[in-house]
Formats: sequence, C-alpha cells, structure tokens
Amino acid sequence: MTHSLDATFHALADPTRRAILTRLALGEATVGEIMQPFDISQPAVSKHLKVLERAGLISKGRNGQFQPRKLEAAPLKDAADWALQYRRFWEASFDRLDDYLADLAAPAAKEPKT
Repeated sequence: MTHSLDATFHALADPTRRAILTRLALGEATVGEIMQPFDISQPAVSKHLKVLERAGLISKGRNGQFQPRKLEAAPLKDAADWALQYRRFWEASFDRLDDYLADLAAPAAKEPKT
C-alpha cells in the first residue's frame, strides 16, 4: 500500500494533474478534450496522463481510434483513508485546546467585575 500511496501523492502533487482528475470526475474524455483548458503541448499532457495511469488514478479505454481516459477513484479513497487518521489527531488536539482554554477562562469568569 505504501508504494501506491507514494504514487498517488506524487500524481496529486501537480496542479495540472489535479485539474485533469477534476475534469475526468465529470466523465470520460479524450486527450484532445483533456488538453483544451491547458496552455501546454499534447506531449506534456500525455506525460501527465502517464503519471496518473501509473498511479492507477485513470485508465485508458478504447472507442474506435480514440482512447478516452476515465477516473479510477480507488487510489483516492486509499489516500483519504490514510489522511483520515491525521484528521482524528487534529480533532483530538483541538478538543484538548478547547478544554485548556475553558480552564483558563474559568478563573477569569469568577473574578468580581469592578
């Protein structure tokens, strides 16, 4: 799983690749359709697609002479599950901070107002 997480996070590290995944979340698309909103060459888009394919985030289909790409969400779920453990850590930390701040505020609330 570590290798797949590494590949997923490597693929997600680039904003162009994240934008490609956002586009593919809407449905399958050809390379030409994927590259339309970007000001980069077709070979550059193809390199991004290869990184996403190696990470298992997209797959290539066959529709006549076109090879539409589609989103494969399972690796994203694995990454989200991994990150969830840190969300729990931060929530617990914030709960402890809330308790600490409440303890600090308690004596101030008991002081008489002048």
